[in-house]
Amino acid sequence: MNLNKDKRTVLTLDAGGTNFVFTAIQANQEIAEPVILPSNADDLDKCISTISEGFNAVMSRLKEKSVAISFAFPGPGDYSTGVIGDLNNLPAFRDGVPLGPILKARFNLPVFINNDGDLYAYGEALSGFLPYVNNLLKEAGVSKQYHNLLGLTLGTGFGGGIVRNEELILGDNSTAGEVWLLRNRINPSTNAEEGISIRAIKRVYAAQCCIEDAEAPDPKDIFEIAMKKKEGNEKAAIEAFRQLGVVLGDVLGNLITVFDGVAVIGGGLSGAMPLIFPAMINEIESEYKNYTGKRYPRLVQKLYNMNDSNSKASFLKWREKTLLVPETNEQIKYSSEARIPVGTSQIGTSRAISLGAYAFALKSIENR
Repeated sequence: MNLNKDKRTVLTLDAGGTNFVFTAIQANQEIAEPVILPSNADDLDKCISTISEGFNAVMSRLKEKSVAISFAFPGPGDYSTGVIGDLNNLPAFRDGVPLGPILKARFNLPVFINNDGDLYAYGEALSGFLPYVNNLLKEAGVSKQYHNLLGLTLGTGFGGGIVRNEELILGDNSTAGEVWLLRNRINPSTNAEEGISIRAIKRVYAAQCCIEDAEAPDPKDIFEIAMKKKEGNEKAAIEAFRQLGVVLGDVLGNLITVFDGVAVIGGGLSGAMPLIFPAMINEIESEYKNYTGKRYPRLVQKLYNMNDSNSKASFLKWREKTLLVPETNEQIKYSSEARIPVGTSQIGTSRAISLGAYAFALKSIENR
């Protein structure tokens, strides 16, 4: 699929706990003025009516008929059937709500619902970080191209998705890529999200300052304190992001070991990567020690920080040599170093999710 030239239109929704934002995408571009409506999170009938109202409002602004509805919605849920489970930020959803089938019946369109972390990764794989890296390699005259991507989002919670050869890995229970449930490196009795989230930053800052969590500033303010742009406890602010980096590095190291793909990081907290990256990279580049005392790297691959100009330049200086295949005239290129580029989103988290939803709908329609 050439998504940038596809003339089909897909209706999308950004579902927040307070507001729903509706729009439409065609050829990887938003083509409708967004419609913003209150979510009515405490009343199921009103909430579903709001969703219908929003999509109807967008459709009334379009010249062409839409081919599908596709959007991210909080979980848990059986996304393959469009059934949503019990939600924290939308308390009206309880005991299984067949949201997808309801909308399909009302609009007579195929409806695709997915987790936001999955759609983020899909958008980055098809229209964001993965093609960005591959284009850089082409421009540098390097033959290597990447085909797999890990997408991680840092914000209110910790989310993720996995894409292999342009296929979004969903799992048999719609729960692939649930990275938030990996173990917390610093506090192994808790999950990773307790160390990689807005509440984690506030908690660590508060603990360092000997104040209550509720008294801690927002992460943006803590970041500015660490960067000496605001008054506050600079050491505590730096430590808050350092600890997040350690937990994130451990998670990313485990994922790269299993999956071996390009990694991209998005979400609101990704703006603080200058403070997060050093601890993250340090954790990933740590060593194991066997029972004889011998040390060896945690990863087979070497990581390159695409947000750092020097690291990026080194990544693009590919060390390849040409090998002659004995008894033939065939030559092949070989690089002895396995490399993984890591960086932050080039297109923005919200846009990546929207483009992921758009691509998922079109590919699903073609597969059907």
